[in-house]
Amino acid sequence: MALDRLGMSTSAFQALKALLAPSDEQIMWRIQTHDDAEAFAELIRRWEGPIQGLCARMTGDLHRAQDLAQEVFTRLFIKRKAYRADGNFSTYLWRIAINLCYDELRRARRRRDRPATEEPEVSASQVEQLSADVPSPDEHLVKQELGEAVRQAVMNLPEHYRSIVVLRHYENHKFREIAEVLELPEGTVKTRMAEALNALGRMLQRSLEPGATAPRGRRATRRAAASSDVLENRAQEVSCVL
Repeated sequence: MALDRLGMSTSAFQALKALLAPSDEQIMWRIQTHDDAEAFAELIRRWEGPIQGLCARMTGDLHRAQDLAQEVFTRLFIKRKAYRADGNFSTYLWRIAINLCYDELRRARRRRDRPATEEPEVSASQVEQLSADVPSPDEHLVKQELGEAVRQAVMNLPEHYRSIVVLRHYENHKFREIAEVLELPEGTVKTRMAEALNALGRMLQRSLEPGATAPRGRRATRRAAASSDVLENRAQEVSCVL
């Protein structure tokens, strides 16, 4: 079918296609009632990237995040009969993923494979490949340095803070949605977010303050300026850097 002949642009056609596509809840119903393999594959196609991103940011390990994403979908299929369509499917899926990340973090602590503050296996550039604009070379250096500092700080947060920061600033969830995913009162989520941002601000102050270990020259000047911006308004600047 020729789009030009219909007077419809590719973007408009894609928007119409998305509008007419079945919802996640409708697809999940087909999986529940008919064990529909094609429907399950469609859910994986839609959600594999976001779930891998969540797991990578929670664990700091891109390779383990891929395994965890597979576990999430395996768990989803095994528990398909337990799903109830009285809420958003995405809330149900995020909850499975967060709980599996918690389990993985607890196993890592028990194994004592590495200290909680050790450098994670995945680099900032690897994690941010999931959603990245390409800045100029100078901007890239500063952004990479800031991103690395924030990533380290997030990884050093206790997991009950980390999950809220990740869901809020990486996944763009509203506080109400985070409360549903974590099964917490919304007020508790907001309180923990404020506490997490304060903790991040303190960690960033130690790692980004001018003269800490900063190289001299133009990059040092940029680094100091960026640090000052971050610390001037912790919540706003951490949100931007994340």
